[in-house]
Amino acid sequence: MDFFFYPSSVAIFGSFREGAIAREILRNVLEGGFEGRVLPVNPKGGTVEVAGRVLKIRERLEEAVDVAIIAIPAPLVPPLIDEIGPLIRGAVVISAGFSEAGKEELERELVERARRHNVRLIGPNCAGIFGVHGKFFGSFEVRVKPGGLALISQSGAFGGAALAMGNEEGIGFSAFVSYGNASDLNESDFLEYFADDENTRAIALYIEGVKDGRRFMEALRYASRRKPVIVLKAGKSSRGAEAASSHTGSLAGSYEIYRAAFRQAGAIEVEEMEELFDAAKAFEMYPGAGRRVAIITNSGGPGVLATDKLEALGLQVAELGEETVKTLGSFLPPQCSLRNPVDLIADADYGRYRKAIETVCRDENVDALLVICVPPIFVPAGEVARAVIDARCDKPVVVNFMAGDLVREGVRLLEERNIKNFPTPERAARALKWLSLRNDAKGE
Repeated sequence: MDFFFYPSSVAIFGSFREGAIAREILRNVLEGGFEGRVLPVNPKGGTVEVAGRVLKIRERLEEAVDVAIIAIPAPLVPPLIDEIGPLIRGAVVISAGFSEAGKEELERELVERARRHNVRLIGPNCAGIFGVHGKFFGSFEVRVKPGGLALISQSGAFGGAALAMGNEEGIGFSAFVSYGNASDLNESDFLEYFADDENTRAIALYIEGVKDGRRFMEALRYASRRKPVIVLKAGKSSRGAEAASSHTGSLAGSYEIYRAAFRQAGAIEVEEMEELFDAAKAFEMYPGAGRRVAIITNSGGPGVLATDKLEALGLQVAELGEETVKTLGSFLPPQCSLRNPVDLIADADYGRYRKAIETVCRDENVDALLVICVPPIFVPAGEVARAVIDARCDKPVVVNFMAGDLVREGVRLLEERNIKNFPTPERAARALKWLSLRNDAKGE
């Protein structure tokens, strides 16, 4: 499916008047820096000025392209596929009004005509696709920065909100696909594709239901053996399942069956969007982590909260070795706690944080570190951030800097080094839980 996510040419079908979906997709493609051929197509012809460029609108497609993006009335889509089928490899059908609206026969006709020409379909009733490393933003959703997360979403609106939230959380993406009604290509195809995509380090999947459970299990197992797969399942309740059916025409099925399938395949299930991004941030930094965690903090209260959450999640608050405790005692003030959590007290500066991190990191009883910073006004958060960055540690380090303007500069410095901040001790602890689950899945 490289022709979808790394295309060399694209044709966009629809209206190019101001505010029209096809025009917004065209704008996104051009502003996103796509380097291939871009052909707007509409039977009325003319020109369109967008993103500082004036493009001729073709009255029909007369040259071969990798992918067509189609945003025209649903009844017109099957005949268009017949017309352009010999010239395209794949089609992304944005148009709604198919099986999700009770028009199953129209959708079957669409699929039959596509198969007649060996054309693969994404959609219909979808929000489009991104191939971020190919600078291809074939959607009307907000563009994102390059990174390692592939987002697969059955819902276009959820996908758009997730992309915007990802931007706020500092997450980089390799790809995005909204597949809507999954008339042809579905979640299983995309799981298998991104499992082998060299630019993807982790996969996030939003699903409401699947049509072929056996195929889904095979694909989920295949992908999970290669990369972390984070799953957010909607339609868990009976009313939620009804809503899913009317939304994308999917069969939500029994949640308990899905839950067991996720666990059996080695996927990581999350309960809400916030958790999905916490997991994504963790896996953008590290492939996994052990269960024994050391906490380093300059404030006792957040250290206690982190301890409670780690234990509630089934992780271990590591027992520091006597050599570690002795070394900490050699440079920390007498008021500091030398046991886990290691409390550096409020005035902890660059030197105290860095030496504590390096000392605890060397402890063979510690698999991962949770570093908390609640800076007083006389210790800049940027100073502590530099300590985290400069510390020599070969184990996963998850940070919780809080809160607001007090830590903004520190969080910015961390982000420049791909060290993600988790805004609360509990969210940082949960990130370590996701990492440990990945280790468990790999048998480490």
